[in-house]
Amino acid sequence: MKRMYCLLAGLLIMATAVAQPSPLLQEAAAQLERAKTTTLAMAASMPEDKYTYKPVADEMTFAAQLLHMAQNISWLASAYITDTPNPFTKADLDAKGKSKELIIATVEKAFDYAIAAVKGMDAAQLDEQVKFFAGPMSRRQIINLMNDHQVHHRGQLVVYLRLNGIQPPKYVGW
Repeated sequence: MKRMYCLLAGLLIMATAVAQPSPLLQEAAAQLERAKTTTLAMAASMPEDKYTYKPVADEMTFAAQLLHMAQNISWLASAYITDTPNPFTKADLDAKGKSKELIIATVEKAFDYAIAAVKGMDAAQLDEQVKFFAGPMSRRQIINLMNDHQVHHRGQLVVYLRLNGIQPPKYVGW
């Protein structure tokens, strides 16, 4: 009987340990939340009549930068985290004729989708390898790539804002 209680206690301890969320996944979701807040603040800072602004002919417009960010984060989350179809269509992510309000809503939905995808993962999935066009990657690397790509384009948004005499929102990385 004592052996049975020890076995039961051991199983309960293991079940509790398995049920604990991954600190890395919690941190990644929190990081994406901060990125969302900063990105939306930048999007709100630019006047709507400047959404078509681009510093040079070869660059994307401010609106296209934002929707590119939405496209990338939703694509990475759908194709490599959830293995489900991207909830956004090509038309959803085309800046042409879109209002500032609609673009901001799309960016917010894309971040929410990616955050939910990360929160829906378990720790074992982090080490799973996926076929990526640049070569095999772990899902952990995909999460890092999602963040890295957002940072790259958010940095460009800072330049767009400053070139238009607009003070970018303060950075909050913690």
